[in-house]
Amino acid sequence: MTKIDIVSGFLGAGKTTLIKKLLAEAYAGEKLVLIENEFGEISIDGGFLKDSGVQISEMSSGCICCSLVGDFGKALQDVYHQFQPDRIIIEPSGVGKLSDVIVAVENTVRDLPDMRLNAYVTVADATKVKVYMKNFGEFYNNQIESAGTIVLSRTQKLSQEKMEAAVALLREKNPDAAILTTPWEQLDGKTIVAAMEKVSLAQELLDKMRQEHEEHEREHAHEHHHDHDHDHDHDHAHEHHHDHDHEHHHDHGPECTCGCHDHDHEHHHHHHADEVFTSWGVETPKLFTEEEIRRCLAALDSGDYGAILRAKGILNAGDGKWLHFDYVPEEYEVRYGAADYTGRLCVIGSQLQEQGLKTLFGV
Repeated sequence: MTKIDIVSGFLGAGKTTLIKKLLAEAYAGEKLVLIENEFGEISIDGGFLKDSGVQISEMSSGCICCSLVGDFGKALQDVYHQFQPDRIIIEPSGVGKLSDVIVAVENTVRDLPDMRLNAYVTVADATKVKVYMKNFGEFYNNQIESAGTIVLSRTQKLSQEKMEAAVALLREKNPDAAILTTPWEQLDGKTIVAAMEKVSLAQELLDKMRQEHEEHEREHAHEHHHDHDHDHDHDHAHEHHHDHDHEHHHDHGPECTCGCHDHDHEHHHHHHADEVFTSWGVETPKLFTEEEIRRCLAALDSGDYGAILRAKGILNAGDGKWLHFDYVPEEYEVRYGAADYTGRLCVIGSQLQEQGLKTLFGV
């Protein structure tokens, strides 16, 4: 399978710098082809890329979005048949419309089961968001609106207030993209790729809950395989590790909401967590203190925000510090850990009060 990643952005945004970082830290060992085109000029830093063992296919027909129908699709197929790469990185011209490039790739790979569009990214200089929106309207906004992930460069040059204002402008144009706000030097390339591939906290949590549910079912079946009345003796406790970082466990009492079993569905033991519960999540560049996070997590037990089952987050504490938290009812942990691409948190439960959660976390 050949994955195709599109890395777009205006000239000077930092596309080539980002690609270098990903080559060094995230794509090591992969067979890569880079297709880039800056109005027919020689690639920006061809020497470095050739030294990395990356083949460069430069297209002869000018701007990528001026020749989508013919040359582009043929170039993509030729690259695939010639090199059979693990990944193709397309770096279109700085003034190209990202939506055109996405459509061109999708049209090319539609009948090629061994190729797929994997990620489409826009690199944007955080210090220029406002002025570029004003001066380059349609072209700039198309790159923002069409992106699956927006990777901000030069965020370290902005105050917290100006950076949050830039993110708010981007959010107006694109409510769904992951927006990377952390300075690149604080991040490993693999973390950036996780953002590009949209690995969500909600999915991580639901996968963990599903795994725990299945483990509990297996234990339950083992303990009771001679007992057919299934009366669920809730007075005995099953050990339940709710996060691999923790040594805490809690009892499955009558009010237990750990997700291992759902009392409204006693006769449907295979009901999956994502069918029973909903999730609310948000990305935010906002700074948090440890005290603020602890106050928020304690408040989740009140019932005012719904029946909260799990919560998880990685939030920026400023000065290069990041706070990680994990929550189950009446129990939580807050610790310092590695940087993420931006602050993000997720809450899973039933009857979630989304507006209340936004207000609680101040997002």
